[in-house]
Amino acid sequence: MNFLTDINAQWVLAGCVLLGICSGILSSFAMLRKRSLLGDALAHSALPGVCVAYLIVGERSIPAFMLGALAAGMLGAFCIQFITRHSRIKEDAALGLVLSVFFAVGIVLLTYILNSSGGNKAGLKTFIFGQAASMIGRDVYIMASCAIVVIVFSLLLYKEMKLLCFDVGFADSLGYSSTWLDALLNILIVLVVVIGLQAVGVVLMVAMLITPAAAARYWTDRLNRMTLLSALFGGLSGALGVYLSALAPRMPTGPWIVLSATLMFILSLLFAPARGLLAKGLRTWSLRSRVARENALRSLYEWSERKNGWDDWAPLEDIASMRSQSHAQALRNLRGLKSNQFVEEQSGAFRLTKDGQEQAYQVTRNHRLWEMYLMYEEEFDADHVDRDADFIEHFLTPETVKELERLLDSHKLNLKQPPTAHPIATA
Repeated sequence: MNFLTDINAQWVLAGCVLLGICSGILSSFAMLRKRSLLGDALAHSALPGVCVAYLIVGERSIPAFMLGALAAGMLGAFCIQFITRHSRIKEDAALGLVLSVFFAVGIVLLTYILNSSGGNKAGLKTFIFGQAASMIGRDVYIMASCAIVVIVFSLLLYKEMKLLCFDVGFADSLGYSSTWLDALLNILIVLVVVIGLQAVGVVLMVAMLITPAAAARYWTDRLNRMTLLSALFGGLSGALGVYLSALAPRMPTGPWIVLSATLMFILSLLFAPARGLLAKGLRTWSLRSRVARENALRSLYEWSERKNGWDDWAPLEDIASMRSQSHAQALRNLRGLKSNQFVEEQSGAFRLTKDGQEQAYQVTRNHRLWEMYLMYEEEFDADHVDRDADFIEHFLTPETVKELERLLDSHKLNLKQPPTAHPIATA
């Protein structure tokens, strides 16, 4: 952490953290408004503004470059809205059109400036991929001013932005103009783009307007928490990117910041408690295991029911045949039930314990209730019912079971244990 003692590193760290926080806040609104690519278009739109500012000023001036980028970005945002509202071109095509035209103009102007005398000294090429190391205190003050504007407006207009993200029609009915709110969101995004030009550049800026919100979305469904998490991820990405670039001095800071944000997205994708891939995999595995164990319980119950007794031992091949399973699959499920004290085993055959009989009775009853509901309410043929009911029965809630019992009672079929609607398949 010795790099923190260097004043220039402190300015770079402060600037990149501010960029990450602002990007994170606005990326939540942009993503939920389905305007994630808007930042890409506005970032590319800023390049000709920087070039025009240099042509006017005639020297490297970060405030002038930022003003130029701000003007060009706002012009790009206006063009996108104008094309969308006054033509039959859809928004994605308008974004692509504005992005490509403005960036092409920017590259033409940049090439002209670089080929002119003194053009190489302006350092305009750094605005394409960013050069955070060139930040000085004055740059950070300007970035901080823009960041404060973005944060204050986001807080003051949080309720309106929330309406814009989730229900535009409701916002209009309350008297909020979605057109002006969209325009304001575009202006705030342009401000963030201007903040990020020197740190990550026009090409990578889009990553900072998408990745923090995409990562935060995995952790929560609430907009306020998502916005806070997105700002946190953005700020941490900025700090981690600066630290990594300090460890590798010849590597640019912007790509490290984007890679840091990507790392947080990957960690969120894998380990978020509700939406992460690991949590989903565990839930799927747990569900499949529960369904397999309940099906094995029902098979043992129906086998015993056919034998008119609970003391007989069901051969493994009979249970496997009833579920169309291999012997290994059936044995694994039955051994799982045995570990729960629901099943006893003797010489490769199985039978239900007292607790297993009660559990199997309830599972079988739910299955048959659902089968009878499908037969009487949906008029399915009985021989088509078994597989339809086979999966849904595992998700019947106590309230649903009571409703099914009421339906059976209305059909004068209020039996303690309804009969199976089809012959029980065994070997």
